[in-house]
Amino acid sequence: MNRKATVGVDVGGTNTAIGIVDAIGNVLVKDNIETPSHGDIDQYITDLANAIKALIKSVKVVNPEIEILGIGVGAPNGNYYNGTIEYAPNLSFKGVIHFVSLLREKFPDLQAVALTNDANAAAIGEMIYGGAKNIKNFVMYTLGTGVGSGVVVNGDLVYGHDGFAGECGHTTLIPGGRACGCGARGHLEAYCSAPGMKRTAFEIMARENAGDSLLADKSFKDLNSKMIYDAAEKGDKVALEVFEQTGKWLGQGLADTVHHLSPEAIFLFGGPTAAGDYIFKPTLASMEAHLLPIFKNKIKILPSELKPGDAAIVGASALAWKELDK
Repeated sequence: MNRKATVGVDVGGTNTAIGIVDAIGNVLVKDNIETPSHGDIDQYITDLANAIKALIKSVKVVNPEIEILGIGVGAPNGNYYNGTIEYAPNLSFKGVIHFVSLLREKFPDLQAVALTNDANAAAIGEMIYGGAKNIKNFVMYTLGTGVGSGVVVNGDLVYGHDGFAGECGHTTLIPGGRACGCGARGHLEAYCSAPGMKRTAFEIMARENAGDSLLADKSFKDLNSKMIYDAAEKGDKVALEVFEQTGKWLGQGLADTVHHLSPEAIFLFGGPTAAGDYIFKPTLASMEAHLLPIFKNKIKILPSELKPGDAAIVGASALAWKELDK
């Protein structure tokens, strides 16, 4: 039987993950290469193309009838309209990189080569393969090193006039508050990302002089959201307050999103969401508390149904399927 598939590429600051994904979201084969620090985009595109071709060759050994239809790329500061990566702070490639044009030169026979930012790719993945298959209006929030988001209205991803719409993580939560990675202050990302949770933990420990906390012997460099979850499971008061406070902040941000877009659901994805009710319960309670009455008890907050280990690849591959459906 002929099987159709697409390639998903997730460009990260350290590594680039690559996979071949079938029409129902199964990752058939995957690999990764280093995202280089040398800044030579031509060499990187050559290395990436060679890695993709090697994966295609390996999957065809198992199923010679498989047909690769396109490539979808998720990347920081990815602009869908122009197929460019623009001024990405965590990549060595400077300025505006015409990524799709360069990659298409290596694969002239493919029907689709497309690029968007990583949070948008996750939203498309949720729509094609995950819990948003039958939802036309939803928002995907990705909680990790930062707070990203992808906005879907009437079944279409919202890109805005310049390709960069949907930066919900950079709404101002607390004016003049914590420094955000973008250079501004008080953004949602500075409070509800995994590093934001770490900062909250240290603020609470300093405030309470909590030398007896299970987190007290961790350095700022070493502490992560998984450690906070493990401590919460053991009843640590600091860890439990971190989740409670993070949920309050996140719920406030989600309420703003609801007021702007009136989505049917908001999906949460990323490492901190593995904590389950520790983060979901306070987030939902806070969102409801900040909503206008017309929105109360209408909006679902749901965990992503994408597999955590493969989500970035699967989400990127979904972008190619979306292009093919046009």
